[in-house]
Amino acid sequence: MKIVITGGGGFIGFKLAKALLSRGTLAAEKITRLTLVDQAFPADLPRDPRLAALAGDISDPGFAARAIAADTTSIFHLAAVVSGAAEADFDLGMRVNLGGMRAVLDQARRIFDAGVHPPRLVFASSVAAFGGDLPKVLDDSTTPAPQTSYGSQKVISEYLVSDFSRKGYIDGRSLRLPTIVVRPGKANAAASSFASAVVREPLNGIPYECPLPPETGVWLLSPRKVVEAFIHAHDLPAAKWGSSRVVNLPGITVTVAEMIEAMEKIAGAQARKRVSFKLDARIDAIVKTWPVRFATSRARALGFEADPGIDAVIRDYIADEGVRAQ
Repeated sequence: MKIVITGGGGFIGFKLAKALLSRGTLAAEKITRLTLVDQAFPADLPRDPRLAALAGDISDPGFAARAIAADTTSIFHLAAVVSGAAEADFDLGMRVNLGGMRAVLDQARRIFDAGVHPPRLVFASSVAAFGGDLPKVLDDSTTPAPQTSYGSQKVISEYLVSDFSRKGYIDGRSLRLPTIVVRPGKANAAASSFASAVVREPLNGIPYECPLPPETGVWLLSPRKVVEAFIHAHDLPAAKWGSSRVVNLPGITVTVAEMIEAMEKIAGAQARKRVSFKLDARIDAIVKTWPVRFATSRARALGFEADPGIDAVIRDYIADEGVRAQ
């Protein structure tokens, strides 16, 4: 089993890589090579003979051809320009989010055309696929109508994954990810960055000015659960997916106020006092287009799971990242 993770230098990609190396197998086959593809990588890459890191731009077809070798069996495509950045720089989002997807798919097709078994591809899509006039609770029949460039780029990529799968060039599956909380480190350009920062910064003794009102709801999933979802999605047989290669992952609906309350219960009143509010109209306009409640019957029937609650999400973050709540 020879695996490529695009976006492998990012938080989720790197966490997925460590989980795979620890497991040692994927789809009951021994992992012999795991290549991380990104523009930069963490300093603490494991010293493992199975692991390689390749720096470059995945939207460059020449680089994609080097990154995805002819003997690649599985691809996790996580590389992307995040929501806020894709909205602010339309050309960059189109080049990386769409051009990168096309470069990955074209290279995967070359593997198939060379007479090799089609690679299995898991794509990180997003609930930003939905927007506009939405029902109170979305389900598997809700039609995507993205209201951001990022969401549009994700939906187009989903269609490409499905069509390449229909043609037999790949064995693809797309996961619409909820907002992933709690992410460690510094805030990034994602519009959803607030959902981690409002918990992370106060726990680390840092004041945080939240750009959205307390009643803002978020459909979220923890890093632990999303890594499990990527592996589970890969290992499901193609027959389980049928003609629909896209699934809305389960999550939990939590408001900013509820996140702060849970954090206070775990870390005390002093942590809560570190949060203040200052509305950012640009971020608010993006986040308001995102759905916050889903009925995910298909995902649950396929074996995907959500977190039990926001308290568990915060406690898992503290345990996984070695946080000493301030």
